[in-house]
Amino acid sequence: MSQRPVDAIALVGPTASGKTAAALALAESLQGHGGAEIISIDSALVYRGMDIGTAKPSRQELAAVPHHLIDTLDPLHSYSAAEFAKDATRLIHDIRARGKTPLLVGGTLLYLKALLEGLNDIPAANPEVRSQIQQQAERLGWPALHAQLAQVDPTTAARLAPGDSQRIGRALEVWTATGQTLTSFHQSAKRNAPDWYLPIISLEPADRAWLHGRIAQRFDQMMAAGFMDEVRTLRQRGDLNPDLPSMRCVGYRQAWEGLDANWPENEIRERGIFATRQLAKRQITWLRSMPQRRVVQADGPQDPVTRVVALARECLQK
Repeated sequence: MSQRPVDAIALVGPTASGKTAAALALAESLQGHGGAEIISIDSALVYRGMDIGTAKPSRQELAAVPHHLIDTLDPLHSYSAAEFAKDATRLIHDIRARGKTPLLVGGTLLYLKALLEGLNDIPAANPEVRSQIQQQAERLGWPALHAQLAQVDPTTAARLAPGDSQRIGRALEVWTATGQTLTSFHQSAKRNAPDWYLPIISLEPADRAWLHGRIAQRFDQMMAAGFMDEVRTLRQRGDLNPDLPSMRCVGYRQAWEGLDANWPENEIRERGIFATRQLAKRQITWLRSMPQRRVVQADGPQDPVTRVVALARECLQK
């Protein structure tokens, strides 16, 4: 018995693992099967004027395959996981209606999680309630507040250590502000999660040093291509600042700080590479929490692009 048709294929992995090349090869391999379009899962590629430091696909690459959610926003604005989930859902349906395969490609895994699992309506932070809880914790201690949480939301309390002040505080804040538990919000999101059939292929290196080498090489290529001039141009606009989500992107943040502090370019390079390594580490941690993914060794003896194409076509044929 055949499975239901694939809604889309996700190609993910840490930064610099080779996703762009694999996605373009996969899209090309599908030309005789209706074709494909790429939906970017990347919180930096949405911004216009941020091309070099985001390793944005070249004009030729963008022209070779239709791409979506790239260059859609001015860096003055923000873009959330909720907005991504809404936009990606619409695009998946549109692309499938054209008889093509949607390819979700990128490394902003919070966006993918929002698309796959749905979103809850947990309210934003309430500074007044948070302050009250903090004062109570100073008086009674966090273990006492953990015990309070266990009375109203035992499920959340059971997975938190008595000294986990940040998460205990947030759970109590949600309960105090809404009268609903954090658990109930999470359960609601799961109930309303979309029913996607969306195989995930993940490019992951076995040797972290291989990835570190790729990150350094790419950062050097960006610097040689004029990354610092790109950041200077953004600064000269006058309406951007380092606290905006766009300017907090890895690389841009270090370059902005470096220009403020008159760091030598070598220091900006070192800090940028270190921050990119930290990003890759967080991405790999996220990926390991997704047991349903199919892993392709990015630095393996087999050509990873060939393996990605074979896996994707296998998913489409089931």
